[in-house]
Amino acid sequence: MSESIYNRIAMLRAERGISRRQLAEAVGVHYQTIGYLERGEYSPSLYLALRIAEYFEVPVEVIFSTQPFPRLGREERTA
Repeated sequence: MSESIYNRIAMLRAERGISRRQLAEAVGVHYQTIGYLERGEYSPSLYLALRIAEYFEVPVEVIFSTQPFPRLGREERTA
């Protein structure tokens, strides 16, 4: 069983024009931690996941999931 945690941190940062460093400072971690999270190389603690959700003012499940998020802006095409 895979224990991967998928996230939308990079998308939310891009939408709001926030750097990794700015997010990291706001939630109290090193900026490299944000990069590790975005690439799926690190799973956040519950505390950190909640802090990030609080920062973006969205429910935690909008940012984190145990299943991959569907791609946005692409329609399924059948051949």
